[in-house]
Amino acid sequence: SIIHRIVPDFIIQMGDITVGDGTGGESIYGPTFVDENFELSHKAAGYVSMANHGADTNGSQFFILLNKARWLDGKHVVFGKVIKGMDVVRTIGETPTDSRTAVPKKTVKIIDCGIVGIEKKYELTEAQAESNEDL
Repeated sequence: SIIHRIVPDFIIQMGDITVGDGTGGESIYGPTFVDENFELSHKAAGYVSMANHGADTNGSQFFILLNKARWLDGKHVVFGKVIKGMDVVRTIGETPTDSRTAVPKKTVKIIDCGIVGIEKKYELTEAQAESNEDL
């Protein structure tokens, strides 16, 4: 996925699968889908959340937090957390960008990622949930 927006110390954004520049995107359900829930908080770096332009407008775009941003709670659905590779996320977050648009000055693309082999469901401890580091 092409990273089309980097806001230093805040987020890296990607997932525009149709245009690649942040103006597009589409879900498997059609253009958009509704907010599922707001059970998880933007309480630390590494949380992965849906990008949207208002309530119930989720598509394919998402972002990874570079720092906690609890003011996003109730507005963006958190659906994951980076548990390995935060050093890479931070390095991407330091990429020079256009100061007006937050567009990276060079192409940044994630070409390989996935779910770390988890054999059984588990819940994060409060310390893990608030950690800014790999778990």
